[in-house]
Amino acid sequence: MTTVADQMAPASDARYSARRAELKTYFDRTAADAWAKLTSDAPVSGIRASVRAGRDGMRSLALSRLPSELSGVRVLDAGCGPGQFSIEAAKRGADVTAVDLSPTLVGLAQERSGEEEMPGRIAYHVGDMLAPVEGEATDAPAYDYVVALDSLIHYDADHIADALGRLAARARRGVVATYAPRTPLLATMHFVGGVFPKSDRAPAIQPVGPKSVRQRIAASPALKDWSVGRIERVKSGFYISEAIELVRKETADT
Repeated sequence: MTTVADQMAPASDARYSARRAELKTYFDRTAADAWAKLTSDAPVSGIRASVRAGRDGMRSLALSRLPSELSGVRVLDAGCGPGQFSIEAAKRGADVTAVDLSPTLVGLAQERSGEEEMPGRIAYHVGDMLAPVEGEATDAPAYDYVVALDSLIHYDADHIADALGRLAARARRGVVATYAPRTPLLATMHFVGGVFPKSDRAPAIQPVGPKSVRQRIAASPALKDWSVGRIERVKSGFYISEAIELVRKETADT
């Protein structure tokens, strides 16, 4: 029998591990300053402004999938980056566990959280978003909701479904995650990004077919107790991301 602890174990796939290492290097070193600026109120270029607007829109969409009152609700922010979602959820009363691979971005998130007044709490951790944090219960889901905003966009459909299974094992009520839907614009961006020198480009976004993601979710034994809820896309210039909601079947039936 597969246990919650088994499902929560970090992925051992070599491709996943290699991509995770690329992402850590990029966000922790190469682009840390750029992401600090992008996720602030500082002036940015038109392209980056469209990405900022898209991220803001997706964050609002994800928050709308959670109850309006979050006091006492436990939320896992998987791949929290600079902490924008964590802060907004905590402002609504949630107790948030925020995890990211990048110590630099986690440090920035902690700094920004210290400047905010919020009734909820945020506990930040550096590490793999698919692995339990120190002290996390593994015999039962530790959170009411798990949210993974744009932290799966660098992975293919198989890895996305695997990650969703591992994240869902930690959620009592719902999961909200985003992926990069395959569109002509994203395909062009994917190609153009590949022609730059490796040292100058970010790890490539992996556009996936929404149908293939849903098929893999339906076929995943780890997600047999979950139903796909609302799916909605946010487009803003160079930002294109699709949010998928998973709801526990017993929750959906009540």
